[in-house]
Amino acid sequence: MTTILTEQIDHVFVMRLNRADKLNSFNLQMLRELGEAYSEYENNPDLWCAALLPVGDHFTSGLDLAEVGPAVRDGNALFPDGAMDPLDLHPPHRTKPVVCGVRGWCLTIGIELLLACDIRLAATGSRFNQMEIKRGIMPFGGATIRFPQIAGWGNAMRWLLTADEFDADEAHRIGLVQEIVSLADLEERTIELATRVSLQAPLGVQRTMAAARESLEQGPTAAAANLLGHARRLMDSQDAAEGVQSFIERRKAEFKGK
Repeated sequence: MTTILTEQIDHVFVMRLNRADKLNSFNLQMLRELGEAYSEYENNPDLWCAALLPVGDHFTSGLDLAEVGPAVRDGNALFPDGAMDPLDLHPPHRTKPVVCGVRGWCLTIGIELLLACDIRLAATGSRFNQMEIKRGIMPFGGATIRFPQIAGWGNAMRWLLTADEFDADEAHRIGLVQEIVSLADLEERTIELATRVSLQAPLGVQRTMAAARESLEQGPTAAAANLLGHARRLMDSQDAAEGVQSFIERRKAEFKGK
């Protein structure tokens, strides 16, 4: 059975976790197929934004530790060599945006996948838990890096060090998600936001992400030194010319990603 379902809607690439009978818990196959789906998205120039969603009532109950645990202990890679890392911890790094919508349980790697995305939504009633320390291990998919970065040290440690469960309201309060939507509206709203991003100039979106990432990884001073370089490269693009022309002609721009 395919554990990751994909479809293209115009310039949006929709990826769905498809192991609902196991609460979308991640076994090795599902990790591999998610890496392959992210690679397909990254490498297709016609795809400008992605949406990550679950099939079934829950985003994910976390890793299938009985299968994945021994692989991690033995030093095996979670994702195929050369494939994109959906957790965006190891190269090659993703250059395009992902909008994520979660519902039901969002546990362990689910939170880490959410943290790795760029715009994040939760359905009313969603439940979150970073419970690794309860199992005698620690988060190793990015939560120790991104949770303090996004939520602040105290908010991150409150949930990383207690293994307590928290709800969508708390996820929104600490910045883990940007919107809370009704359960019925989650998929439509997630794809709607991905579509909104895909209507913008894709090279501009990618440069904006790159500049913001530089600030996080290298600091504001280093990022500031690169801003004009990013802008100049965009100004030579066909999309920049189209953007100016559409403004002059008072019409919607028709971007090509060139």
